[in-house]
Amino acid sequence: MSFFIRPLVAAVGLALAFSVQAAKPAKAAKAAAKPAATPVASADPELSHNLGQVGQERLQAVVDRFNTENGTTLKVVRHEKGQKPTALNLVRRYDMAEVLAHPKSFVPLYDMMAKAGQPLNIGELSGDLKAGVTDAKGRLVALPVAYSTPVLFFNKNAMRKAKLDPEQPPKTWFEMQGMLDKLQDAGFACPYTSSWPVWVHIDNVSSVSGVPAMSEKGVLTFNGLPQVKHVAMMATWAKAGYYRNFGRRDEASAKFQEGECAMITTDSREAADFRDAKGVELGVAPLPFHDDVYGGRQHTLADGASLWVGAGQSAAHSKVAAKFVSYVLTPEMQVELVRVYGQLPLTSAARAASRSKILKDEDSTLQVAYGSMNGKGAQPSVRVANIDPVRIIANEELEAVWANTKPAKAALDAAVNRGNAVLSAKPGLKKSQPF
Repeated sequence: MSFFIRPLVAAVGLALAFSVQAAKPAKAAKAAAKPAATPVASADPELSHNLGQVGQERLQAVVDRFNTENGTTLKVVRHEKGQKPTALNLVRRYDMAEVLAHPKSFVPLYDMMAKAGQPLNIGELSGDLKAGVTDAKGRLVALPVAYSTPVLFFNKNAMRKAKLDPEQPPKTWFEMQGMLDKLQDAGFACPYTSSWPVWVHIDNVSSVSGVPAMSEKGVLTFNGLPQVKHVAMMATWAKAGYYRNFGRRDEASAKFQEGECAMITTDSREAADFRDAKGVELGVAPLPFHDDVYGGRQHTLADGASLWVGAGQSAAHSKVAAKFVSYVLTPEMQVELVRVYGQLPLTSAARAASRSKILKDEDSTLQVAYGSMNGKGAQPSVRVANIDPVRIIANEELEAVWANTKPAKAALDAAVNRGNAVLSAKPGLKKSQPF
């Protein structure tokens, strides 16, 4: 799992501690009302999340360090569905629907920072990392704390076993097919897998092919010829045993980390998890492309976990929340977050540090990731993977293809038609941010 991993969600209620008076006899009730009421104790400001165990431990470590260095009492709590947002809410990509469905439960980040007297220079943030977190005026409504972009990871040891050059990963999907055949012959029952199938094979394959998954008018269009050809290719891979599907989120990542699968397409940030995997010598390359698509290889997209501000917070809680945001943006913390958690650096200073000896980034994942995005990782701002009902539909149709029960074109046509019907019924789902 990721640092703030994957693969965000908003909302745990702000807990208030009330003093409880001892029970009084009924006759004494009127007299007891005379003394001044005991003041309500103010709870600590909270940062909610719904991470797994590893992600929670990493988040707690960051908050503990913040509290120690700043004399604050920011508290990490788990998100409980249905409760109100806390001062800060860590929202993962696949959980953005809750933010979009309840925009009045959140306030813009830039507004909170201004009222708390904390600077927020959006010009310092990488343009690649602003998808879904800026409003129509370019103002930052949330902080993209753990963004990444899909890349191809491969096990160099597996490549050697298959008599393939570990320094020459596949550039195209066609080239990759030949390598998967050799990996299978070398004894790998899982030559290739992928986490986040819709994010990788719908949103990003579409973007790399220069045919966005959604039109500018908010109509799903990922059933074009490039997408159909790609999914049809994946169907033949699934049938031949080259590709194995393990789930809709990051289930496949564990299979690569354990050495069961030789290649995986997933978020660049997972290099931090894969780097020390037993038996895996990590290699990384850009997401492959189809060289027969007009216009050549285009760019991948950036997305991930972001911090959202809960509405209705006290000035004191907002001040701590704003201070935490500023803390995360310091060069020192950016370097630490990049080094330990694998996220793409938010600022130019952190990005420069990622190329220095400080990070010791021997696998060059960050360089590959930025090269893949080519400065356009935020375009377009709306992604199919972030629209819950549409993503579920797309996963259902893709799984039908992997199971060889539906041809690629029929599956993608159905996914687009079903998805557009949902968007027509609930047009607000097309929004990239709530403000």
